[in-house]
Amino acid sequence: MCQLLGMNCNTPTDICFSFAGFQARGGLTDVHGDGWGIAFFEGRGVRVFLDPQASSKSPVAELVRHYPIHSLNVIAHIRKATQGVVTLENTHPFQRELWGRYWVFAHNGNLNGFNPELRGYFQPVGQTDSERAFCYLMESLRRQFPDGEPSREALFAVIRSIAAEVGSHGEFNFLLSNGTCLFAHCASRLTYIVRQAPFDRAHLKDQDITVDFRELTSPADRVAIVATTPLTDNEDWVPIEPGSLLLFVDGTPVAAGSAATRAFIRQEAAAR
Repeated sequence: MCQLLGMNCNTPTDICFSFAGFQARGGLTDVHGDGWGIAFFEGRGVRVFLDPQASSKSPVAELVRHYPIHSLNVIAHIRKATQGVVTLENTHPFQRELWGRYWVFAHNGNLNGFNPELRGYFQPVGQTDSERAFCYLMESLRRQFPDGEPSREALFAVIRSIAAEVGSHGEFNFLLSNGTCLFAHCASRLTYIVRQAPFDRAHLKDQDITVDFRELTSPADRVAIVATTPLTDNEDWVPIEPGSLLLFVDGTPVAAGSAATRAFIRQEAAAR
């Protein structure tokens, strides 16, 4: 399966430290060697880097790791292919425009028999179940709100409903952002941490790298990092409840209505 990384914060921040650990999981400390990608929101624009080779061997990933791009919302993905060949068009995250904003999406899991009829504006370019699900989500939002972007609470409710619907076809962990906030859906496995004052040191699990955030931050800074599994070994990460959708705004999870969706239960676990 794939792995996800997201960042949401209250002031533009770089993700170099977290990405250094995440990059290693793409073929070095883990098996996710079928491509990687990352998207940085900058104002209303998005800077996207994609590469179908393993992130641990990618010169583009090395560039990103040492290039301190400051952003309020970031989504990254490393791929272990289940559907679709290893190629650029099947590399996450995917990007589409809706209501005059770019939306970015990345998925971890596998959807079986998910072939919705897409009649509208959004069509997949590649062959993955992930891109089909993203197009279906975008098309559903466009149909549900034809007059423009709704309130954040209304948007959250519909995304939650779609997550539960699509989740009936399999494992549907995903990150989604339009640059103003970050949606994180946990079907089976997803964690997060909020870093805020008083800041401290953090050490990566996948690389022997330590950073002292006291030297890099101001007291008002707040950063939420979301990852499939914890990236550091000396901080307290919060597991997200399987079958729930979280909304992150200004570096913290916020209440936006009922969060319940559909949890994914592996067959071997169910058999026990």
